[in-house]
Amino acid sequence: MARLEIRGLRKSYGKVEALKGIDLDIADGEFCVFVGPSGCGKSTLLRTIAGLEDINAGTIDIDGEVVNNLRPRDRNIAMVFQNYALYPYLNVYENIAFGLRARKVPDAEVKVRVGNAAEMLGISGLLDRTPRQLSGGQRQRVAIGRAVVRDARLFLFDEPLSNLDAQLRDGMRAEIKRLHQEIGKTTIYVTHDQIEAMTLADRIVLLRDGLIEQQGAPLDLFERPATRFVAGFLGSPQMNFVETKLEQADDGLALVFDQDRKLPLDPTRVPAFDKWRGRDVILGIRPEHMSRSGDGASRKPAETPLNVLVDLVQPTGTRTYAQFRLNGTEITVELPSHTVERPGTTIEILVDMSRIILVDPETQRVIPG
Repeated sequence: MARLEIRGLRKSYGKVEALKGIDLDIADGEFCVFVGPSGCGKSTLLRTIAGLEDINAGTIDIDGEVVNNLRPRDRNIAMVFQNYALYPYLNVYENIAFGLRARKVPDAEVKVRVGNAAEMLGISGLLDRTPRQLSGGQRQRVAIGRAVVRDARLFLFDEPLSNLDAQLRDGMRAEIKRLHQEIGKTTIYVTHDQIEAMTLADRIVLLRDGLIEQQGAPLDLFERPATRFVAGFLGSPQMNFVETKLEQADDGLALVFDQDRKLPLDPTRVPAFDKWRGRDVILGIRPEHMSRSGDGASRKPAETPLNVLVDLVQPTGTRTYAQFRLNGTEITVELPSHTVERPGTTIEILVDMSRIILVDPETQRVIPG
């Protein structure tokens, strides 16, 4: 296993700065996921760690050794690529063994390591096949097996599941998590899929425009986002955002919407009352933190009713999603799977005010509350 320390890392492609000064520590044995939209710098960051990309500034330190000038092969890192990178004319056994053969590992040890990896990944019966005889999921297992057999300091995964269909992705995601639990290697995983990030990571590093927007445990980022970007990126369906105004009400504060609709707000959730009174703010609320009145559960103290006109209904089997408009913005609410509503129906929605966030429209940062 290994710990990784990155300081002041910068990488440019001509005039385009892909990484703008990354500082990051990854603990020994940690499963860290780099996530973010396309072009945020997550794959570039992974490739600089692997030595596949030169850096313009900063240091990459693995277990106390600065590896900036080391070739990829000398960094003792195992990497799994999106496109599998298998040798088409070698069978599964030789594909897994390739790196060991290049390091002149004795045949007896190669046999043991390959056998152990194949058994761990459930591909022992495929060792004589070539890659073209395998499914996508089987090919990815072979690529992972080639990494597992090496006694590497770091495991790096570059969007390894993006070529698989949804059902295979779910299965392979569980396999990768189980694998990390068994071998305990420090692992860095790149994905654009926030579901993968949430389910796999000990810690998420969310990147945006070449910088770290926020990092932490998955639930910390989900429950306590620092910015609107983080709040909107994590969660499916994503968080609803609607512009509103924070006004003084008879019993404290209220978020005021169109048609005189209001949501009362505990003033203790918004520090510096004088600063925000009468100002525009952005309300953030997740679909699952709203419910339909009368669905059977007793009303929570923090739930506030709001009458809405249903525009669209989308049943998914396990849940039903209904859309309505608030201040001209489309809002999604999650309802029970048996819910039957028709567009044009007015229903009462309960908003859990203990789960909302408020965002400063100027800085796009979440207002502490």
